[in-house]
Amino acid sequence: MSAEIKEAIGGEVTLVGGGGGVFEIRRDGEVLWAKVRKGPFPAPGEAAALFA
Repeated sequence: MSAEIKEAIGGEVTLVGGGGGVFEIRRDGEVLWAKVRKGPFPAPGEAAALFA
């Protein structure tokens, strides 16, 4: 998923480990995807589309 996002934005992606089942995708502090709201994980291509 990080490679997909990196390709979409043409830059670096930083993965930050968490705990407690939290999974979020953020850009500049803004939550674009939250497992608690949208489901377990984005489908292939869906994470990259968040940055388009």
